[in-house]
Amino acid sequence: MKVVQTKEEVRAWRRASDQPLGLIPTMGFLHEGHLSLVRRARDDCARTAASIFVNPAQFGSEEDLETYPRDLPRDLGLLEAEGVDLVWTPTQEEMYGDEFQTWVTVESVAQPLEGAERPGHFRGVATVVSKLFHVFEPQRAYFGQKDAQQAVVLSRMTRDLDFSVEIVVCPTAREADGLAMSSRNTYLGADERRAAPVLYRALQGASKAYEGGMREADGLRLLMYETLLAEPLVKTQYVSVANPETLEEQFGVVERALVSLAVFLGKTRLIDNVVLGGGLLA
Repeated sequence: MKVVQTKEEVRAWRRASDQPLGLIPTMGFLHEGHLSLVRRARDDCARTAASIFVNPAQFGSEEDLETYPRDLPRDLGLLEAEGVDLVWTPTQEEMYGDEFQTWVTVESVAQPLEGAERPGHFRGVATVVSKLFHVFEPQRAYFGQKDAQQAVVLSRMTRDLDFSVEIVVCPTAREADGLAMSSRNTYLGADERRAAPVLYRALQGASKAYEGGMREADGLRLLMYETLLAEPLVKTQYVSVANPETLEEQFGVVERALVSLAVFLGKTRLIDNVVLGGGLLA
């Protein structure tokens, strides 16, 4: 496995072969969710590459940039064991240079949900991913369903800006008790970790109700709110039943929906989602 730090090294490696490339963008501190993306990429593509970059542009002023977990030697060992061909570990200076002032802004699908709670977040995500696409020129890029709105935003960006990249969305990797895997799970204290599966219970409750014939968006939202309310350690930020393509909140009878939620457990913010009506986000 080749590990590089500069754009020029990535581009030289890319020019050496025109075989199909699958890219897994990450912020590091890898878990089984990331590794499942690597395995999917290896199945699909002749070559695989990953990036590890804690992107400051997608963190708000009150968020956890400085304390975000990092362990580059461990990450590189995991990626090498999975057979990744190249890993790019740029510095902030390498990624953004001096006086950076060009940003990618996706409009309506980036505004609700995470966009409303984390202003500027998706501007940072879209900008750094567009840069990764320009540097790597991959045929496919792999993202997890857990960050559902991110997948929708990046799919929209890719179509609108004519990137020749297929966005592949893979299932959320979960712990045995249903908690969606996340690098931020390491922040949870023991009591918070015991309470954390309530997110998945709330989503599963909505899924079972939907499968049982409940189609009213308000009823599905209420079920999730009530499940979260029963856990005293949880502070609910939002519960949503949205159109999976536009992310507009739905009311009345729904046929297919992205149901999602965001909560705080202590200082740790967790998100999760499922799609009602079948399939993953496209």
